[in-house]
Amino acid sequence: MVARPSPPEVILSMSSTTSPIPACLSSLDVELPLVGGIGARIAGLLPEAITAEIAAGIRKLVYEHKMVYFQGMDLDDERYIKLAGRIGRPQVYFQENYHHPDHPEIFVSSNLPFRGQKIGVAGTGAYWHSDCSFFGQPLSMTMISPRVLPEADRKTKFLDLNAAFEALPEELRSRLENVRAVHEAKWRYKVQPSDVDKSLTELLAAFDEMAPAVTHPAITQHPVNGRKLLYVSSGFVVGFEGLPKVESDELLQAVFKHMEREQFIQTHVWRAHEVTLWDNRQLNHCAGDKYEKDHSTSYRIGVYDKLDFYPGVQGGEGPC
Repeated sequence: MVARPSPPEVILSMSSTTSPIPACLSSLDVELPLVGGIGARIAGLLPEAITAEIAAGIRKLVYEHKMVYFQGMDLDDERYIKLAGRIGRPQVYFQENYHHPDHPEIFVSSNLPFRGQKIGVAGTGAYWHSDCSFFGQPLSMTMISPRVLPEADRKTKFLDLNAAFEALPEELRSRLENVRAVHEAKWRYKVQPSDVDKSLTELLAAFDEMAPAVTHPAITQHPVNGRKLLYVSSGFVVGFEGLPKVESDELLQAVFKHMEREQFIQTHVWRAHEVTLWDNRQLNHCAGDKYEKDHSTSYRIGVYDKLDFYPGVQGGEGPC
């Protein structure tokens, strides 16, 4: 099943909206803000036409609107990597089993063979998380291009971390001030063929050595727009530094119950020839169904900008 084309859609021009659009993007069709308050949409963009000024304008839209959708992006792998490289520095993910065999910058989520061989990992990210929060220098932005869509709509939910912070009850907010959350990825480890004959203890210990747990403030601040953010996720955060386990677990569950409410969540339906770029500082995301009985392939590229992830912590040259 190949990716289905997008239905016709009206894109508003610069004159159709009262929201500010960077002047360097005035030659493009830009729609913002989108319904739900998350996202801007750009049509008519070619990777080869992205100058340093246009790239800065795109990043500005991402920082302001948390997410940008590029429509009409029927890109081969090389042009897709070029698109990411014009906006920032493409990531090479630290686990090779996720890599595209020809392009290590492309992180593959797929249940289809490639040249007769298994490629990437199927069913990735079906839990709330911000990409690479388990590193001391997290990933700035994530870009995804769906390549094969299932018959049923493929969906991903996005959680607005600024909205979740703003709505924190005062008692919960005061408990989170100056507290650091522990981010740990080993519980999401995907078993590989090379893991045969290894115990779970050995596998977890090896992953722990490769990606040990780190801490980040539970409440962070965006380096560009200054928004405060509830930088916690139920996928990677396992506790709070310095708190007794009972108190840490109780606080963690209270935070998850607060932030995973529908009022902070927006669902995105993936479309053919549409590339999506979002800010990992401001959004958690959670993939939808695994589509075990339906074909699905998406290509992800992590993108580092040259900014601190939050004040005092580098986000532009991270290791993963």
